[in-house]
Amino acid sequence: MKALLLTAVLGLVAALSLAQEEQDFSGTWYVKAVVMGRDMPEEMRSKQMSPVRVTALEGGDLEVTITFVKNNQCVQKKVLMQKTDEPGKFRTYDGKKLLYAQELPGTGHFVFYCDNRHQGKLFHMARLLGRDSATNVEALEEFKRFVQGKGFLEEDIFTPAQTENCIPERH
Repeated sequence: MKALLLTAVLGLVAALSLAQEEQDFSGTWYVKAVVMGRDMPEEMRSKQMSPVRVTALEGGDLEVTITFVKNNQCVQKKVLMQKTDEPGKFRTYDGKKLLYAQELPGTGHFVFYCDNRHQGKLFHMARLLGRDSATNVEALEEFKRFVQGKGFLEEDIFTPAQTENCIPERH
C-alpha cells in the first residue's frame, strides 16, 4: 500500500514538474507593470513599452525580442534565455544573469524577475506581463504582493504606456 501511494505521489510530482517545464512562453506579451530598485538609473526606466515577442527554440530555450527608446532612438534587442534544470529559471547574457518566470495563479499573467549588475552595482527588477494589453486588476494586486515579498516598495511600481510600435520621446 505504501509503495502504491509513493508511486502515485511521485507520478503526480513528475506530471506537475513536466507541465511547469513545458509552459509555453512563445508569442506576444504586454508589459503591464514594472518595478525597479531605487538605485536603478533613470535612463533604464522606460515610460513606454512596446510588446515583447518571445520565440521558443529547441531544447526549451527562448529568444526574447524587446524594443525600447534609448537616447531618443528606437532600439531593438534580442536576448537568448537559456533554460536551466529548474523550471521557470533561465540564464541570459552567456550565463552571467539569471531571470525567473513565475506564473501568477488564476490570472494568465507572469512575473519576470531578475537581479542585474550594472556598472558594478546590483539592481533588481520585475515586470508583470500578460498576453493582451487590457488591465487586469487581480494580476496587478498579485504582482504587488509578489514584489513586496522581494523587498520592493509599492510606490516604486509604475505602469508604462503601451505602444504597438516604438515611438521616440519628443523634447
